[in-house]
Amino acid sequence: MSSQQLTLALSKGRIFEETLPLLEAAGIRVSEDPEKSRKLILSTNDPEVRVIIVRASDVPTYVQYGAADFGVAGKDVLFEHGGAGLYQPIDLGIAKCRMSVAVSVGFDYATAVRQGARLRVATKYTEMARQHFASKGVHIDLIKLYGSMELAPLVGLSDVIVDLVSTGNTLRANNLVEVEQIMDISSRLVVNQAALKLKRDRLQPILAAFERASEGKA
Repeated sequence: MSSQQLTLALSKGRIFEETLPLLEAAGIRVSEDPEKSRKLILSTNDPEVRVIIVRASDVPTYVQYGAADFGVAGKDVLFEHGGAGLYQPIDLGIAKCRMSVAVSVGFDYATAVRQGARLRVATKYTEMARQHFASKGVHIDLIKLYGSMELAPLVGLSDVIVDLVSTGNTLRANNLVEVEQIMDISSRLVVNQAALKLKRDRLQPILAAFERASEGKA
């Protein structure tokens, strides 16, 4: 691996798919589809650029510690991570959704969030939930879950959930309703600060191509 090789951290799924056209704009094509390959390190048509496939929530960590020079991560993930040691130059305007509060149909949310009240909140996004309800003067008991958030209010584990919502179909299918939007979410380019200095000549044209290709999307 040459000292100028670049490593890009991506997660499978929507972010990977929506980053491909941005890479194309920079003249970079990934050699394999991560959905069909078991490989975690994918080569590209540029011998100096490779892609590593990591869990979405791990992208900022790989970039922060220099295991990847740059990556693409959702605003939700970056909020939870805190963004330490990361340069975040571009909102790519891809993988758009929103962070919202949802409850079971019929749950009186307005009364439940009056000042000084206490709520049980199930979420993977504990930092975002904590800050949101603190700003409303609501005390919360956080219940951290990693999947099937919609189940929590249905079985009495929580009063509300804080989760990403795209179409709202999953909420409706489980008799839940979105009652409050916390934040619009899209994915950002994140760059390791040391790499930005040491590999600037290699990185800058790619960053510029990403910026041009994502203009108007954010």
